Amino acid sequence: MHESDAGLLAPGRAGSPAEESTGDHAFLQALLDAEAALTRAQSATGAAPASAGRAVTDAARAGRFDIRELALAARPGGNPVIPLVAALGAAVEEDVRPYVHRGATSQDIMDTATMLVASRTLAPVLEDLERTAGALARLAAGHRDTPMPGRTLTQHAVPTTFGLKAAGWRSLVLDARDRLAAVRGALPAQLGGAAGTMAAFGTEADGAAGLPLAAAYAAELGLAEPPLPWHTLRTPVVDLAGALAFTAVALGKAAADVLTLSRTEIAEVAEGTGGGSSAMPHKANPVRATLIAAAAGRAPLLAATLYGAAVAGDERPAGAWHSEWEPLRDLLRLAGGAARNAVALMEGLRVDPEAMRAQLARTGGLIVSERLVAVAGARVGRARAKEILTGAAARSRETGAALADVLAGEPAFDGLDLAALTDPARYTGCAGPLTDRALERR
Repeated sequence: MHESDAGLLAPGRAGSPAEESTGDHAFLQALLDAEAALTRAQSATGAAPASAGRAVTDAARAGRFDIRELALAARPGGNPVIPLVAALGAAVEEDVRPYVHRGATSQDIMDTATMLVASRTLAPVLEDLERTAGALARLAAGHRDTPMPGRTLTQHAVPTTFGLKAAGWRSLVLDARDRLAAVRGALPAQLGGAAGTMAAFGTEADGAAGLPLAAAYAAELGLAEPPLPWHTLRTPVVDLAGALAFTAVALGKAAADVLTLSRTEIAEVAEGTGGGSSAMPHKANPVRATLIAAAAGRAPLLAATLYGAAVAGDERPAGAWHSEWEPLRDLLRLAGGAARNAVALMEGLRVDPEAMRAQLARTGGLIVSERLVAVAGARVGRARAKEILTGAAARSRETGAALADVLAGEPAFDGLDLAALTDPARYTGCAGPLTDRALERR
């Protein structure tokens, strides 16, 4: 890997499979694979001798080419395919050169290579999402009935369970998995020629010769055959961008919760192996959650760039297509890095039920005031019940007394077990059955 692409400022993706599969070497190999597949497809359809397909495939190895030289040579034409075609042609025998890049345009090769890179990158991402979902399923089942404070607008709301929270995280991970799997299965090859008509692949007598070639080309690559060339019909890129961004933010939701729950003053969860600090030896920072949160913060804006690039003019665009390359690679890396960090985060997550119970007890029963309004409301009317509980809550906060003690002697609760009614663990609603239902999803 060239030192300028070593990931020094990108710890979220450094060392991940996505980093390797989206590096310059990987992109170069994908470009070469696209070129070789085109010649093989022409051989298969009778438009080139079989020997040409074999010769170009043999020459199409990234290690034979200087990436930096190709990058610099790309400047005059605006894309790396132009110098690569010249270099690949020079790497084969003279009689094979006419079959290198025959009939294609630079965007055919670049778009196809991008789809190859995406497909190769998404395979380990999907595996990581499966592992994360498995870890979350174990957490949800193991903590199905572990009560904890539910929080809304940063404050205690009503009790929930950690099992339900983990099941919710898993649901988002499975949503991301399903979206990425669907997108990966539909990633198409690109073969349209200069203006999307495939004219250079046929003759005047056989204008439809490009259609079987396009099918053979997609088959050689293991990509989908699109109904039309999509030089300016950027649905594949937009769908991929949306799925990648959703993956990042889906994992980001779980990371945001972990960051909150692992605060020193809450400490309901902790990363299995926290990160250190350069200045404070006592710290064990939630680094994996932090890196996932960083990816989630960047991904939507990158996707927005790709959505904007879909407004591609004419039959081949100037600038719009070029603006996709780096944001799409960044999105693949962000989603891939976040998925890899999510595995480590969820497989190593430590849950502290005692800390959760301590947080539930923090407000002396106020967290179940909703329940008490309902109970008293059945006796004295909802308006009066809310008035009673509002006053009781204020007295509880002022005096530090438990809500059950403040309400002792209140006629609306005569004969009722206030200790039981104010026990947060007895007011988790359908959290258990909801968790069970969520875990039925595969």
